[in-house]
Amino acid sequence: MVEMCCPASLKHLHMPTLRLLLGDQLNSRHSWYQTPAAEDDALYVLMEMRSETDYVRHHIQKVVGFFLAMRHFADQLRAQGRRLRYLTLDDPCNTHTLAGNLHRLIAEYKADRFEYQLPDEYRLDQALRDFCATLPIPSQAFDTEHFLSSREDVAELFRGKKTYLMETFYRAMRKRYQLLMEPDGQTPLTGRWNYDEENRQSLPNGVAIPPVPGFTRDVSELVEMLQQGGVATLGRLNPAHFNWPTSREESLVILDHFIHHRLYAFGAYQDAMTIGHTLLFHSRLSFSLNVKLLHPLEVVEACIDYWKSHPGEVGFAQIEGFIRQIVGWREYMRGVYWARMPAYAGLNFFGHEAPLPNFYWTGNTRMRCLAHAIGQSLDHAYAHHIQRLMVTGNFALLLGVHPDEVDAWYLGIYMDAIEWVEITNTRGMSQFADGGLLATKPYVASANYMAKMGDYCRNCYYDPKAKTGPRACPFNSLYWDFMERHRAVLSRNPRIGMIYKNWDRQPSEQRAATLERAAWIKEHIDEL
Repeated sequence: MVEMCCPASLKHLHMPTLRLLLGDQLNSRHSWYQTPAAEDDALYVLMEMRSETDYVRHHIQKVVGFFLAMRHFADQLRAQGRRLRYLTLDDPCNTHTLAGNLHRLIAEYKADRFEYQLPDEYRLDQALRDFCATLPIPSQAFDTEHFLSSREDVAELFRGKKTYLMETFYRAMRKRYQLLMEPDGQTPLTGRWNYDEENRQSLPNGVAIPPVPGFTRDVSELVEMLQQGGVATLGRLNPAHFNWPTSREESLVILDHFIHHRLYAFGAYQDAMTIGHTLLFHSRLSFSLNVKLLHPLEVVEACIDYWKSHPGEVGFAQIEGFIRQIVGWREYMRGVYWARMPAYAGLNFFGHEAPLPNFYWTGNTRMRCLAHAIGQSLDHAYAHHIQRLMVTGNFALLLGVHPDEVDAWYLGIYMDAIEWVEITNTRGMSQFADGGLLATKPYVASANYMAKMGDYCRNCYYDPKAKTGPRACPFNSLYWDFMERHRAVLSRNPRIGMIYKNWDRQPSEQRAATLERAAWIKEHIDEL
């Protein structure tokens, strides 16, 4: 017999349809809500569950952010007059499993139909398919009405291909939605599709960076609930100063701020790194997009409208660089995910087995670039894409860390990390674990890249120009160690094959000393 846990306001109601909403399905413009509330006979369900907080160790700000966004969305539905059941983490009726909660609620409300929106994660997609197979009542899955491409688009576009090319997908998306296109619908404005070459500048001295907009609030009660429930988290949070946008209204404020104060320099400095500022000219929209508080098309169209209405203020390379991230890269990552899961999650092309260094959890290292990028991630649950790719990701790849450990770290530490976007960026782009399906070469670099793209190397304990010696930057010897270790496969890669000629020209004694330094680093990794 099922124990009844209905709130007093919902007792004795028969809800013909029970509709599940996951924590990243906060799309207020979904067609479900086009029916007037008075005519909507569905009961909407949102749940805070240990199965979601515990499948990986998440940043405290990420857990709080998801729960706050879910609660704001629930309040919005209630304000519309829709019936809703919200299970908090500490609700005594919460079984903390998807199937357990849904079976209980369907029985409590005598629902004769179950509906849900398609999950963006493979594990939840399979879990809901399995759950529906056990139901004695009809069930139906609906699209989330968020993405600009279908799950199948990338697989269809590259059917029979050994490698995928984002540029091909990006151009198709530009044509499909007529973004930055000539009137003929086939030719890009300016005649060029891609301004990536113009979007790799380091940050010059004296550039004024706008302050980071925030929404400071006290989340002490939420934090206390997590602590009392024994939820294990990582990272840092001052409960009195949580400042992520967690509603559509706040997300629109962030979008407006980006358009007016950051878009003009986004493309040029999107790869730049500095100790002095966390956000630079990045948008801070990824969390709002990934939980569907904002729609990607409204974001890019708002940016294009501003670019058109303010001629000369935003250069074409800036607007194109941003559109490429949203319409190209973000949609492409999702397409690769659905084309290759679940096998993608087990790929390990290089056979790497090393553990992730302890300082990834603390930021305690004398390597200034890693200390800052990791410390910033622990403080803010945020790092921009080059910090993720070329600092933390680059070092893990050079060191030979197992992709599973890198995946778990990235999935847990970042506010915007949901598996569909995290694993393809991490295992594919960052760690080259797919062997080149997604990227044409491993994204590895020595200290020279760090010195070129930012100020991390200034006043660092380690010398970015030295390959050997106790204070030689670890990136340098690890870089050549990686290249030598994987020479059999990488020397055939046309994009990096020439690098081996530079290595082979070095005196044998120098090469041996460099590899010896790398071996010492790997044995003493937590002493760096």
